Amino acid sequence: MRTELVKDLIDHRNPDRAIQMEKYMRNQFHFLGIQSPMRRQISIHYLNEKAREPEVDWSLVEYLWNQPYRECQYIACDYLLMIRMKLVPDDIPALKQLALKKSWWDTIDVLDKVIGGVCLLYPALNTVMIKWSTDRNIWLRRIAIDHQRHRKEQTDTELLETILLNNFGTTEFFITKAIGWSLRDYSKTDPMWVRQFIHTHQKDMPPLSIREGSKYLS
Repeated sequence: MRTELVKDLIDHRNPDRAIQMEKYMRNQFHFLGIQSPMRRQISIHYLNEKAREPEVDWSLVEYLWNQPYRECQYIACDYLLMIRMKLVPDDIPALKQLALKKSWWDTIDVLDKVIGGVCLLYPALNTVMIKWSTDRNIWLRRIAIDHQRHRKEQTDTELLETILLNNFGTTEFFITKAIGWSLRDYSKTDPMWVRQFIHTHQKDMPPLSIREGSKYLS
């Protein structure tokens, strides 16, 4: 069925839209030109069936990740989001490999949700996130920075502070932006904590991080 899924995607290709999508992603990936609503309409029946299976189908994820069309990686991400409650610490190495292959913000910002969910269920993985926060690979660092987004009151502020401090001193856009996003998100839950963090560390923080992190602070 997975080959039929890819064939169905190809049958719905939109070359004009593909050019626009490729340009938006800096021509790093090949697209079929299928936007999210149509992609989900094409894949939902298949993914629903797979999600009902007791085990995570990593062969499906690998198959989709190895396809030449970016929409296939998006479907793999859709699947991982659907079955994220089934993931366990032993799945982290496989998720890491996805983060390191065909990496860009579009898939990374889904993987940080998936990995963040696993880490919330298994706090022992906090040490992994701290290790990733100092990795040479910017995408692993971005995942570490943002993996607690949307946790609200469940946010581990000690962990958040450690990871953010580990990423000061860089001008890398995708890192400084991620720092700001993590602070901005948590400011909806505890604006006082975020305000104090920025006040304490503003001399060391990138201006973009301060600007993004302060967006919802009065």
